[in-house]
Amino acid sequence: MAFFEDRIVTDSIEIKTTPEKIFDFLTGIVDDDSYRAWHQKDHVSFRWLEGNPWAEGSVMYAEEYLHGKLHKLKFKITKVVPNQRIEYSPTSRFMRTYFPKNEFIIEPKEASCLFIASGIYRLGWLGKTFFKKAIDRGLASAKKHMQEEGQNLKRILENG
Repeated sequence: MAFFEDRIVTDSIEIKTTPEKIFDFLTGIVDDDSYRAWHQKDHVSFRWLEGNPWAEGSVMYAEEYLHGKLHKLKFKITKVVPNQRIEYSPTSRFMRTYFPKNEFIIEPKEASCLFIASGIYRLGWLGKTFFKKAIDRGLASAKKHMQEEGQNLKRILENG
């Protein structure tokens, strides 16, 4: 049995818009107001701690509710491909061990785009053995949050 097992939580939604509009929306998230506009129920606070917004190497700080609990998160932007992809990882080495990568992917289609959000969650043997139910609830909550963000993004970009 491998000590670690990666689980990928992903959600996708088709949005009738251009890759540029999705990318512009995401990179327009620079403060509390723009962050909360995306997910009013769960997003609380957002700011840039280092670097230019949405540039590789920049560090962002976010507060949001996940599974009913407030989480304070710091992420480093690790890859940006305009109108296609944004990847980010926790700044903490400990957190990167268990949550190594998150990403937003934009795939153009004929008259729309597929917006894909995903996160890799690395589970250790101890967690899988003794905390399986709690881990499964946490992953289901992450999936629900991704779905809500996708639905909100679709509503915002398609309905103005």
